[in-house]
Amino acid sequence: MLKTKSGIAAAVIVTMAIIITFLYELDLVSIDPVVMVAVRWTVAVSLIANAFSRKNLTTWIITCMILGVFVGIDFPNAAMALQPLSKGFIKLVKTIVAPIIFGTLVYGIAGHSDLKQVGRMAWKSMLYFFCATSCAIFIGLAVINITHAGVGVDIQSMPHEELPALKAADPVLEHLPEHVHGIYKFTHFIYDLFPENIIKSMYENQVLQVVVFSVLFGIGLAMVEEKKRKPLVDFTESLSEVMFKFTNVIMYFAPIGVGAAMAYTVGHLGVDILKNLFMLLGSLYLALILFLLLVFVPVMLFLKIPVSKFVQAVKEPVSIAFATTSSDAALPKAMSNMEKFGVPRKIVSFVIPTGYSFNLDGTSLYLSLASIFVAQAAGMHLDFGQQLGIAFTLMITSKGVAAVPRASLIVLIATAEQFGLPVFIIAAILGIDELMDMARTSVNVIGNCLATVVVAKWEGEFDDTAPARIAEALKEE
Repeated sequence: MLKTKSGIAAAVIVTMAIIITFLYELDLVSIDPVVMVAVRWTVAVSLIANAFSRKNLTTWIITCMILGVFVGIDFPNAAMALQPLSKGFIKLVKTIVAPIIFGTLVYGIAGHSDLKQVGRMAWKSMLYFFCATSCAIFIGLAVINITHAGVGVDIQSMPHEELPALKAADPVLEHLPEHVHGIYKFTHFIYDLFPENIIKSMYENQVLQVVVFSVLFGIGLAMVEEKKRKPLVDFTESLSEVMFKFTNVIMYFAPIGVGAAMAYTVGHLGVDILKNLFMLLGSLYLALILFLLLVFVPVMLFLKIPVSKFVQAVKEPVSIAFATTSSDAALPKAMSNMEKFGVPRKIVSFVIPTGYSFNLDGTSLYLSLASIFVAQAAGMHLDFGQQLGIAFTLMITSKGVAAVPRASLIVLIATAEQFGLPVFIIAAILGIDELMDMARTSVNVIGNCLATVVVAKWEGEFDDTAPARIAEALKEE
C-alpha cells in the first residue's frame, strides 16, 4: 500500500514539474529561477521517498540518474567534482569482466563437452550480428536524409573541442601496393584477436582476446580425460558463481556511480548546447527508437519473446549503460539477467562478449547518421552511390570498436578522412557526443541481450518458463 501511495504521489509531482518546466523554458509564464530550483528539489525529495518505499535497485538507479541531472544543473562545479565516483564504479565493474567471461565460457564448453555447438553458436551469432548492424546502418542513413539535420547548421558558432588522435598508420602499408591494403587490414584485424599474454589482455580489457583464449582453453579442457578435466571444470563453475555474486555486491554501488556520472555530464556540458545541436541529437534518438520498433520488436514478436518481460530483464543494465556511457559497466548485470530470463549460461557467456565487438547496433547507426550529418553541415552533396559506399565501409570498420566511451569517434574520423569529409565539423559536434553516446550505448546493450535470446531460440535451448519468473527474481535482489 505504501509503495502504491508513494508511487502515485511521485508521479503527480513529476507531472506537475514537467508542466512548469515546459512553461518556463518556452517563456509562456514568467517564473523566478529560484522557484524552478525549488520545483526540481521537490521532485528529488518525492523520488527519494518513492525509492525508499520500493527498496528496489532499479528504482534507486533511475532516481539517482535524475538527482544527478538536478545536481548538474544547480551545482555544476560540485557535479564535475563527482566524476571520480563514476569512474570508480566503472573500474569496479571492469574487475568482473575478464573472470566472468573466462569462468562462464570455459565451464559452458568443457562442462558439456559439445564442441560442435560452439561452432554453431559462432556462425549463428555472426549471421545475426551482421543482419542487425546492417539494418542499423541503413536506418541511420534514412533518418538523416529525411531530417536533413546538418543543413544550415552554423558550425563556426559551436564549441570546438580537441579530437582524439587517430592511430598511427601501420608502416607495413607503405611497402604494400594500395590494392592489397584492404587484405592486410583484414588479416591484421584477425591477428589482433589473438592474445600474446592472457594476463595482459585482461589488464587492457581486450574482451575479444579473452573470449578467444577462453574458447580455446575450454576446447582443450574438453579434450582431456574426465579425471583431469573435473577439477578445472568445478573451479570454473565456482568462479562463475562467485563472480555473479560479486556482481550483485558491486551493483549496490551502482546508484551512486550512475548518479555521479549524470551529474558530471550535465555539469560540464550545461543545457544550452542542446539548443544548438538539437536537430542532430533529435535525429539520433529518433533513428534509435525507429530501430528498436522496426527491428528488435518484430524479431521478438516473430520468435514469441515476451516483450514486457524482456524489458524488465534489460532495464537495469541499460540504465547503467545509459548513465555511464560504457557497455562494459553493464556487461556483468546483462549476463546475469539474461541467464535468469531463460538463456543458458554457455550461450550468454559466448554471445554477449562477442557481441561487444561485432554487434554494436547503436554505434553502427550513429556512425552512418553522423557521417552524412558532417557532409550536410559542410554543404557537400553525397549521391546514393557514395552513401552506399560509406555504409559498406562502416559495416566493416564498426566491427571491433572497443566497448568503451566514445571509441566510435576514432572510426568516424577515419571514415570522414577516407571519403574527403571535413574533420573539423566532428570537433564541433564533440560537445554533445556524450549525450549521443548514452543512447547508442543503451541500444548496444539491448541488442546484445536480444542476440542471446535469438541464438538460444535458434539452438532450441531457451527456457520458455523463465520469463514468467524474471520479475520475482529481480525483485529479490
